[in-house]
Amino acid sequence: MTHATEPRPAQAPPGDPTSPRPRKRGGRIVLLTLLVLLIAVAGTGYWLYSGLDRNITGIDLDKSLGDDRPAKLPTSGQNVLVLGSDSRAGANAALHTGQVAGARSDTALVIHIPEGRKQAVAVSIPRDTLVTRPECVKDDGTKLPQANRVMFNSVYSSAGPACVVKTVEKMSGVRLDHFVEIDFAGFKGLVDAIGGVPVTVDRDIHDSSSGLDLAAGTHRLDGTQALQFVRTRHGIGDGSDLGRIGMQQKFLMALLAEIKKQDLMGSPTKAYAVADDLTTALTTDSGLASLTKLAEFSRSMNGVDTSTMETIMLPVQYDTQDPNRVVAAEPQAKQLWTALRSDGTIPESAKKSPARGGATP
Repeated sequence: MTHATEPRPAQAPPGDPTSPRPRKRGGRIVLLTLLVLLIAVAGTGYWLYSGLDRNITGIDLDKSLGDDRPAKLPTSGQNVLVLGSDSRAGANAALHTGQVAGARSDTALVIHIPEGRKQAVAVSIPRDTLVTRPECVKDDGTKLPQANRVMFNSVYSSAGPACVVKTVEKMSGVRLDHFVEIDFAGFKGLVDAIGGVPVTVDRDIHDSSSGLDLAAGTHRLDGTQALQFVRTRHGIGDGSDLGRIGMQQKFLMALLAEIKKQDLMGSPTKAYAVADDLTTALTTDSGLASLTKLAEFSRSMNGVDTSTMETIMLPVQYDTQDPNRVVAAEPQAKQLWTALRSDGTIPESAKKSPARGGATP
């Protein structure tokens, strides 16, 4: 089993003023929500650029996973697993992301698009969540036996993205229709392609781990700084991975505002640069592994308003055996997954997580 080398702090004490207030929408927005939707929407304008198709890596999930999967219900909408890969190899090696061998799923989202495509919901899975990894087949054809109490982000490095899909399906009972992965280099390229993103912080942030060094105030972050920002946790709140999700929320809102301001769809040259950066960094299931397929998926989402997307963190609590890890909180997690499986309304009780981490800047 692979573990992250960075220690995680225990639960913040009750009454700690750094604990975040519950948000009105009951959850936290994670960066890659925007990235997958941007790719899908952009696909309708990029189909002419056939050369970009060759940038996208595809994975045949049906072949990798076989028939041992949750049933696809007729009214369950669409479910997409979005991963942010933290591989330290290749172009990512120069991005101040650490020296951990292999790759992990640094960020994970299950995006549920209801039947009728009116309002989507994104569920983030904290990477420190202890899960049961099912038996999986690795890329070289060897079988990896089931294992209990493994850290969620280690599944990727142990057996690859198809095993992450299988793990999420087993823990949730939700059939995943698609899979999208983007690595660090692609994220950096997106921010640089739009000329940076302005972000305001209320206090100084100094995190030697991520490399982020910002004074209080407004800054236009370039790609490298943006990557440091969404990976920072030691310089804010209680230093936990849960607190970092709040950083990602803050940056996502700023990124979305900047994209709207620039009207990328009205600038073919800049739009192509964004598409080139993102498609180079993309791995998807075979059902989305071309711009034409992304465009088709985009058209099925025309009714979705991203500004009303509900965002939720999987309800978790600190593990009783290891306070540096979290486990799914019950019955909240079961209620959440049941609602997604049935395309139903998510109960308010399923939007509250006992473990929340520290404050955002």
